[in-house]
Amino acid sequence: MTRPPTAAQRRVIEAADPVTGRLRGTESQLAALVKRGLAFRHPRPPHGHFLTPAGHRIREEGAAEASGGPDGEVAAQAGGARASAGTGVFAARVGGEEGVVDAGPGRIREVHSAWQGLLELRRMTNPDGSVDRPCGWERTHLVQAAALALEAAGHRPAGEDVDGYRVRATPQPEAVAVHVPDAESRQGCATTLEKAGWQVGEYTEPRTRARYLLASPRRA
Repeated sequence: MTRPPTAAQRRVIEAADPVTGRLRGTESQLAALVKRGLAFRHPRPPHGHFLTPAGHRIREEGAAEASGGPDGEVAAQAGGARASAGTGVFAARVGGEEGVVDAGPGRIREVHSAWQGLLELRRMTNPDGSVDRPCGWERTHLVQAAALALEAAGHRPAGEDVDGYRVRATPQPEAVAVHVPDAESRQGCATTLEKAGWQVGEYTEPRTRARYLLASPRRA
């Protein structure tokens, strides 16, 4: 079993940037965190060090213990692209989830952190370092990626008392359907997705005649 980080390493982790996870410390401290799998060294200059999903979990658990309240519980669940990368810490709201309450300050912080982390993941994994085009992870998690882009821009997911967006998978490769109740909101969602690097078109569902968006990650 992996040994827990030392007190000095915890201090470095707790001092990480709350959004990007960027670390500050001595070379030996950073190298030790990399060896433990709690940090990684960015391959591009200036070769900064950032928390991995495991490192973020330790940081957020510490924040939760320090606060000891509901906000601490929210902090313990927060994450960025680190969470998007399959850790299960963060889940974008695709619309229609049961038991979801309206967004409060904790959720807003969580979504902002996740979006900033996803932009960093784009920068790290797109060959040209581009952040205005979806990365490989987004192409394999289409529904979650589109939902995160919408929620991060302030659009509201559908709920029990909210007529918001619903993002759903489609039979088409690399395409999701975004169902929005009114034309103005639909146009707003389309603009958001286009700015986030998606190609978007509006279509009519043959059976119900309802209008919806079809969105695909842009490749260039």
